[in-house]
Amino acid sequence: MEKKILISVIVPVYNGEKFLAKCLDALNASSYGSFELIVVDDGSTDMSYEIALSKGAKVIRTHRRQSGPALARNLGVEQAVGDIVFFVDADVVVRQDTIARIADDFIKHPEIAALFGSYDDDPEEKNFLSQYRNLFHHFVHQQASPNAATFWAGCGAMRRESFNVVGGFDGVQYPKPSIEDIEIGYRLFGKGFSILLDKEICVKHLKKWEAGSMLRADIFCRAFPWSKLILKSGKMVNDLNLKHSERICAGLVCLSILLAPLVFIRPAVLVLILGCYATVILLNHKLYRFFLHKRGLFFSLLVVPWHFLFYIYSSATFTWCWFTHTFSNEQSKIGVAPIK
Repeated sequence: MEKKILISVIVPVYNGEKFLAKCLDALNASSYGSFELIVVDDGSTDMSYEIALSKGAKVIRTHRRQSGPALARNLGVEQAVGDIVFFVDADVVVRQDTIARIADDFIKHPEIAALFGSYDDDPEEKNFLSQYRNLFHHFVHQQASPNAATFWAGCGAMRRESFNVVGGFDGVQYPKPSIEDIEIGYRLFGKGFSILLDKEICVKHLKKWEAGSMLRADIFCRAFPWSKLILKSGKMVNDLNLKHSERICAGLVCLSILLAPLVFIRPAVLVLILGCYATVILLNHKLYRFFLHKRGLFFSLLVVPWHFLFYIYSSATFTWCWFTHTFSNEQSKIGVAPIK
């Protein structure tokens, strides 16, 4: 009988008692038996540590409170035994066959260094923004190329050897939850490693999103650092929510805002603005049809303004980062210390 691959499952957690038991119960119920379960407690002040112990996990504590998921995952890998390290967020519930499928993928595709999946199309929380955000994530991943140029650590696995080659997650640059998984994906891809997006690996997200928490996360934890990463690397991949069509849509939405004041001077400009909106809707017809099919007409109509808002703050953030990046480079060329 062929020996099974040992997979080290690593779950970073900070004050996750609301979700952690469900997360660990799902992992312990996996059909694949050859895995170890490691929870890295990032200085929690709730019952996360005790819950992890009660579920039979090997529990590691970080050196200080809230060192961040990047450092927590690195600590987990240091203590891991398996040749494959599988990262799972504490607010994620895997399916019974998830670990088995990951093992099978690495056996069938010896050329890949890493893989990841997506959220499923049935989020736990039923409020509009939780449904919208998680279904949006699901759609984007399901429409993306299986040959990925990035990584997602909410449900993502990596060969330990590849992880070590790129030096793990960057816990210095990303001391808080951010784009540390995207950044390590960039480094893997930059070194020529293959990354697989397996669309059959779907997991349930338990987190509840409200307007404030979603906007803060999208702008300050993703848009700003991701824009800076793109400008620093000089690479903008044509995949996920960075596709050419997405950039066109963002530009059209911003153009419509810039044109809006002119309507009072030249009413005919309204036609151009409506044309911009119509083009954005046309380019996103698959997304809106997906929402229509999953949640109905009223839900889909609510999606449109939030989706347009997403384009506005994403493009505004990137423009600001581009301006500061360019200005900083120009100052460096003439020997002036950049303004910080």
